[in-house]
Amino acid sequence: MILNVSGRTDIVAFYSEWFMNRYHEGFIDVRNPFNPSLVSRIFFDDVDLILFCTKNPIPILNHLKEIKKPILFHVTLTPYKQDIEPNIPSKKVIIKAIKKLSEIVGIDNLYIRYDPIFISDQYTLEYHIKAFDKLCSLLNGYVKKIIISFLDDYKNVRQNKSILNYRSFTENDYKEIGINFSNSAKKYDMTVQTCFEDKNLVEYGFIKGECLSHELAFKLTGKTYSSWKARKGNKCNCVQMVDIGFYNSCNHLCKYCYANFDEKKVKSIIKNHDPNSSLLIGHLTKDDTIKIRKK
Repeated sequence: MILNVSGRTDIVAFYSEWFMNRYHEGFIDVRNPFNPSLVSRIFFDDVDLILFCTKNPIPILNHLKEIKKPILFHVTLTPYKQDIEPNIPSKKVIIKAIKKLSEIVGIDNLYIRYDPIFISDQYTLEYHIKAFDKLCSLLNGYVKKIIISFLDDYKNVRQNKSILNYRSFTENDYKEIGINFSNSAKKYDMTVQTCFEDKNLVEYGFIKGECLSHELAFKLTGKTYSSWKARKGNKCNCVQMVDIGFYNSCNHLCKYCYANFDEKKVKSIIKNHDPNSSLLIGHLTKDDTIKIRKK
């Protein structure tokens, strides 16, 4: 079993204490987002690999050596300011943390995600080209792999359209991103790929690959896994993962976020977090049905 920690919220940034409590306790409970009374119980003995997805790895850095499981990190680092990403530490602080993270988990177990990309009057095509090149230069020697994706039409994106002020991509936009990002990555001995996009930009030098490929999963665990069929018409070929997060509970409040689809609920949901609970949000009740999730 591979844990995704997490695509539904930033557990590392805001709930690392809870995660480490659960790890040492030996199990974790995950409420089904579509059937809240159904709870999956996952024992860490059944976990083969942990994929941490975060915008701020700092809270868990000093705990990573406690985790006796293969670890993979995806750290999202984008060039947006506080109008778009109001609660993320400064990029300088995050870059310093990424360098430390690379030294802890190894350069091969760390991916940087430059996503989502959107274009506006403030965040122009030229802005992204310069920002991506600078990102590569700053992380030279600490990162080998970068994943990008483009803004999707999520509910939260539509709600924040007046803030994002994004425009549609043209074919020339894709071409310029493809050529310039490829050149920057190559210059610093990195690879760049898209994340499950119709425009994979391979014709401009991007590699074709998944966020978590079957080959990488096998390399890290020695085991094979099913394809992950979670999104966009079941075309995704990532390995199957189990997300342990909770929607509408990420206090980054990024204006392009898909996981916070109702920002008005975030503060009230966060108040229900207890680092000593087996659940990320709230507690078990007598009406809950607990099912043990096996490999």
